[in-house]
Amino acid sequence: MAAAVRSVKGLVAVVTGGASGLGLATAKRLVGQGATAVLLDVPDSEGEAQAKKLGESCIFAPANVTSEKEIQAALTLAKEKFGRIDVAVNCAGIAVAIKTYHQKKNKIHTLEDFQRVINILHHGSTILQVNLIGTFNVIRLVAGEMGQNEPDQGGQRGVIINTASVAAFEGQVGQAAYSASKGGIVGMTLPIARDLAPTGIRVVTIAPGLFATPLLTTLPEKVRNFLASQVPFPSRLGDPAEYAHLVQTIIENPFLNGEVIRLDGAIRMQP
Repeated sequence: MAAAVRSVKGLVAVVTGGASGLGLATAKRLVGQGATAVLLDVPDSEGEAQAKKLGESCIFAPANVTSEKEIQAALTLAKEKFGRIDVAVNCAGIAVAIKTYHQKKNKIHTLEDFQRVINILHHGSTILQVNLIGTFNVIRLVAGEMGQNEPDQGGQRGVIINTASVAAFEGQVGQAAYSASKGGIVGMTLPIARDLAPTGIRVVTIAPGLFATPLLTTLPEKVRNFLASQVPFPSRLGDPAEYAHLVQTIIENPFLNGEVIRLDGAIRMQP
């Protein structure tokens, strides 16, 4: 007997990196479909203002995703406010582009630059997220909260959705650290899905291509047009709303698990 497609209506979702870009688009979509969203982002982000715009079905929880204490506090706040956590979407991330070795400049990739993407990035006095460690930190802690949920009729207690990148598969020049961090997210998707299967928690990763996030929209128009032309079809940058749509689809389809889904307009990145 086939399981019914699950609706996002009434679910409680925690979205990291929720103050902007893919995370904010995801929160907007979920709230628009009747869910509740907790925007989790760094304290100096636009999270508070964005949560107010989304109304009573959204709150802001300031936290650094690499901090166990801060993430646990944010999850506790979410449960106190909304009673449970059904979905976690990991959108927080950083990037750095540095060649392993630049022959003309006789400059090698510093170990510090590599480590800050794999581990943590210092920005003033604030420690921002890092792609791999921060994602795993949120996964492990939110799984503990989801495990306390009563399962639905299909035995499901929660859904965790991570964000990798096509750079995990086709890293470009200068992306050694970034590709390694995103490749780590891809690599841990299946084993974590297997770890959490007995608990009834699904784990899926999205690997976006070139999207019109704040990082790209600040580039000169000429550069944006060039990047868009590299996408086979549709030949444009991805809309964060399209990422959010896929998040909803993953939540609603109970048989999607342990998979990495490319969302990239068929692009295959060149060196």
